[in-house]
Order: sequence, then structure tokens, then C-alpha cells
Amino acid sequence: MRTQAKVYTALAVLLIALLAFAAGFGANWFLVHQRLTADDFAQQDPPEPFVVFWEAWHILQRDYFGDLPDDKQMTYGAIRGVVAALDDPYTSFIEPQPRELERHDLQGHFGGIGAWVEQRGPGVFALVPMRDRPAAQAGILEGDVLVAVDGIDITAETTLEDVLTMVRGPVGEIVHLTVRREGEEELLAFEVTRQEVEIPAVSWRLLDEAPDVGYVKINLFSERAADELQEALDDLTARDARRIVLDLRDNGGGLLQAAIDVSSQFIADGVILYEQKKGDQEKFYPVESKDLVVDMPLVILVNGGTASASEIVAGAVQDRERGLLVGEKTFGKGSVQLIYDLSDGSSLHVTAARWLTPNHSQIDGAGLTPDVEIPVTEADREQGRDPQLERAVELLQQQGAYPPTP
Repeated sequence: MRTQAKVYTALAVLLIALLAFAAGFGANWFLVHQRLTADDFAQQDPPEPFVVFWEAWHILQRDYFGDLPDDKQMTYGAIRGVVAALDDPYTSFIEPQPRELERHDLQGHFGGIGAWVEQRGPGVFALVPMRDRPAAQAGILEGDVLVAVDGIDITAETTLEDVLTMVRGPVGEIVHLTVRREGEEELLAFEVTRQEVEIPAVSWRLLDEAPDVGYVKINLFSERAADELQEALDDLTARDARRIVLDLRDNGGGLLQAAIDVSSQFIADGVILYEQKKGDQEKFYPVESKDLVVDMPLVILVNGGTASASEIVAGAVQDRERGLLVGEKTFGKGSVQLIYDLSDGSSLHVTAARWLTPNHSQIDGAGLTPDVEIPVTEADREQGRDPQLERAVELLQQQGAYPPTP
């Protein structure tokens, strides 16, 4: 169980890192499958405000003493400058490589080697192979450090996104890995055939200290999250779980629809959230008739890394008085990004709406305050204690009553 927990922790760290670089920490993706084409921007004389831009561009090309970025990087830099002027951390421009990784993560599957990648320092990337997946079958061991992929050396400048792009690829193709293994003098070489890899969004178990309490951890609100949650709840109830701890700590968000589907498995009916768009338009999202465990006592664990889609679920449960929030104040990211895929594979994430809890409380910039605030100290971490989970179990053993007992 400890090994499984360690692996899920590594996965959570990797997913949070991906979410952070992709669209601002805790971004909530509301996908728009739209591709802008050249027809949308027919050739014409530049509008007056852009004349000075082209003047500067041509002067740099003509007179700059040194190496200029290529045209694509110059264009990307100009887009980033405009986006930065908006002063919105969630409106962002994403280049093709990280956009492809983001897409894979939200889909929950991709062609890969079946191993998590942990960055342990500049240019130091260790592998954690998944059991019975290609990397493990080829002989890769946990802790093996990548030295090269398909003959391309890993350097101090290599990023996590670079490595993920290198090891992922079409299913059935072979990738050549060179690794350094502790205790071995020589580098080791492996051939790994890529397979379709599914990223687990949910992990679960019965708690040893409280066998009637089912513990469920959601790492990411991907397309697979609701189905995996249903599998978890079916399994836990079949094993006589009568109370649930839902752990949303350090969950940076994901898809809006996934948050609605997850909420609907705990809440019987009514509104899950309201969405406000430009021009004061308001839309509400109701429960979608999942109701698997609507009567089971529930506690949700939250902290400063609980953001976006996670806050949708936590806010709905709290406002509907369906269960308790235990832990620390959440991140406070309550906006919706439309994602526009551009012609070269890059994308523009544009903040287009903000959402409110069922009681019309604003989350953006404010966060959710837990019903029971429990900090985790450095001493707790060093000694392996989890006072938030311990308090959640105590509350559930008091029948999960609402409001919380002192």
C-alpha cells in the first residue's frame, strides 16, 4: 500500500507540474474545438496601431547586431507580450509541445512507455515504471535516471516537457532509452515499445484505522475522472464502506464537465454552480442524475493547492450542506478558459467567464474557507502525520453531521 501511495504521489506531482505550466495554476479547461485559419485574417494593410509594430520588427531585422530569434519565436514573443498586458494569469499562450501534453493529460491516455518522470534537479529525470507496462517489462527500475532518449542527450537545459515529448509518441514504435542506475558503473541501454498508457485520475482504499471509511483521491479532473470515481465508489461500497473521505488536496483542476459529473455522484439534485459571462449573462449547471452515494456521510479534504474544478466540487458540497470541508483555505481560482487551437498546434487560453457556488459566492481570488480548519505543520510532514485526514475520520465517526461538531 505504501508503494502504491508513493506512485500516486509521484503522479500527482507530475500532473500538478503539467497543469501549472500549461495554463496557470489550477486552470479550469472548458474546451472549444476551434481552429483559426488564414481566411480569418485575410492579407491587408495593417491597421494603424500595428504600423509601429511592423516598423520595429523590420528595424530589428535590419540593424540588430546579433542573432535574432526565428520568425516563429518572434511571433510567439509578440503574442506573449499582448497576453501579458491583459494582466490575467489564466489567459495564456501555449506553444505546440506543451499544448500536446496538456491535451493528452486531459484525455487521460496517450502513447508512452508506461513510466512516470520525476525531475530531481536541473537535467536530472528519474523514471518510476508502472507495473506490467512497457518500461517495467523492458527492465527499467524505479530511480533509473535518463541520460538520453533516441540518442538525444539530456542536458541541464532540458525541461520536463521536453522529456515527456521525447518519450511519448505513436503506439507500437520503439524508443531507445539510455539510463544511469545507482550502483552500476556503465550506462544501460533499453528498447521500449510504446503502448497506450492511461493516466489514473482516481486512487482509493479502505482506511486501515477505520475499515468502514473509504478514502478516495482525485488527482485530476480529466475525461476519465467520473468513470474512475464510479468504479472506486462501487468497489468501496461492495467492501462495506459506509463513509467517504474525498481528498482534493493539491488537485489543480481540469475539465468543467468532469467536475459536474463528480459532484453529481454525491449530490441528489439542484444547482452545482453558476457561470457568469461577459455582459452579465448567467448560466446554471444542475446535477446530472448520478447520485451514487448521496446519503453517505462525506468529508472533503482541501488545501491551498485545491483549485478550479476541485473548488467547483468542494463549493457545491459545502453550499448544499452535503458534507464538510476539512483542511486549509483553497486557492481561489474560479474562472473559465476557452481554448482556441491555432493552426501550428499552439493554443490561446482566454478567460471568458467566472463561476459562483450554489449560494452565489465568488471563488475567484477568495477561495473556500473549510468548515474545520486544520493546518499541516512541517513537523507533521517529517513524522508522516496527516492531521487533516485524522480529523476527517473523527468527524465521520460522529456520523458526518452538518454543521460540524466543535
